[in-house]
Amino acid sequence: MVLSEHQQHQLPVIRTRRWGAPLVVEKLWQQTGCPAVLRDLLRGRQFEFPLERAVFLTVLHRLLAPGSDRACQRWKDDYVLDGVGGLELHHLYRAMGWLGQPLPDDQQQGSSKLVPRTTKDQIEEHLFARRRDLFTQVEVVFFDTTSLYFEGHGGESLGQYGHSKDHRPDERQMVGGAVLDGDGRPLCCELWPGNTTDVTTLIPVVDRLWRRFHIRQVCIVADRGMISQGTIDDLEQQGWPYILGARMRQQKEVRDEVRADRRRFRVVHEAPQKGPDPAPLKVKEVWVEGRRYVVCVNEEQVEHDRAARAAIVANLREQPQRGDKSLVGNKGYRRFLKVEGEGHFVVGEAKLEQEARYDGTWVLRTNTELSAAEVALQYKKLWMVEQWFRSCKALLETRPIYHHGDATIRGHVFGSFLALLLRYELQSRLKAKGRALEWAEVLGDLERVQQVEVEHQGKRFRLRSQLTGTAGRVFQAAGVAVPPTVQQVD
Repeated sequence: MVLSEHQQHQLPVIRTRRWGAPLVVEKLWQQTGCPAVLRDLLRGRQFEFPLERAVFLTVLHRLLAPGSDRACQRWKDDYVLDGVGGLELHHLYRAMGWLGQPLPDDQQQGSSKLVPRTTKDQIEEHLFARRRDLFTQVEVVFFDTTSLYFEGHGGESLGQYGHSKDHRPDERQMVGGAVLDGDGRPLCCELWPGNTTDVTTLIPVVDRLWRRFHIRQVCIVADRGMISQGTIDDLEQQGWPYILGARMRQQKEVRDEVRADRRRFRVVHEAPQKGPDPAPLKVKEVWVEGRRYVVCVNEEQVEHDRAARAAIVANLREQPQRGDKSLVGNKGYRRFLKVEGEGHFVVGEAKLEQEARYDGTWVLRTNTELSAAEVALQYKKLWMVEQWFRSCKALLETRPIYHHGDATIRGHVFGSFLALLLRYELQSRLKAKGRALEWAEVLGDLERVQQVEVEHQGKRFRLRSQLTGTAGRVFQAAGVAVPPTVQQVD
């Protein structure tokens, strides 16, 4: 009767709030052990507000409506959430500060010269320990970095000028690193001042894997930006297996000897016949004085690079009236130009021929015993880290301009790490059920699950809206019991 009258718009609606996403994310939050870890670390601390609820609120907000903590404080009123009613903005700021707070001096074991150990490090370690058992083995880890720029000062030390991957050299930035295991699960994140160079980050991360997680040995997979001879020497001295991208143009050995090798390639994947098929790939192994390289070629990428270069060159030839400064100022044009006459720039035919040698090709340096094909396939998985960073930046749409200290900035970014960890957990559960669902579709369907409070004959009832789209499958995958359609409020 209540449902019927509500559908006919005959009952006064007291309140309507969104319900689906909080139910699912709360379940994942509990299953990953986040509340238990926070409670353990908070034991003996006297916060006058529920800090665990404040952290959960910010994590949920990052997943559903990325933005600042100021926006989060207002946003929460539209959702059915337990234990967050009394949270104010300053509580969220204090929670972020606690997450990024440096630990006392006697708890700095495992820190590096680049950054101190903080509360967020302890949380990462405890979360890993909770899911670790005798059969847990981390055999491969993927590591990459990115930059996150500030529109403000960027804390006491994090905000520095450096090489910007966001193409914003005019702004202060910080450098973020992510370590993912072989399945793509976020293991930890690292946060450094913005003037930290990539080649100085890999070895500290490797050292901390043992100190923090007691991972004795894994294969490190990282991009060419991490490579220096000193880095490789350190990895080999410590006995760590690695698969590292090589700098094809800058390294003489790679450019003149590895790329010049004439041995035949072996096909790993043929050209795809349909959408889900893997991209074409062929590989060959090259040894240079005991150093092992794997050369990889993607024929689809060869055609793409060739067409892109042809378009640029055609544009260069057809528009000389732009002027020399305009041409050389364009990074995409510059590598195809040469100086001719009195400081004039023209298309360099030799440069075009040289550049064509690199179409669709990448070279890897490794000391593993994996087959050449497996080395290439493991390296291709680095897209997981790149995707992680793209998601992370989406969750940081509103950059931490409202935080003025290193601790709160670290806490703000770590909140996005926890959000991505929960996203991974949900996606892995859906995958285990054989359900490959678009993330935007999942969130949209969950957001449509609402709780409506109505009044009927002097009594209050809570009504649940119908589950539509993917919502029912997501509830099932997360292990969430679907709330009753009608429930009387005591």
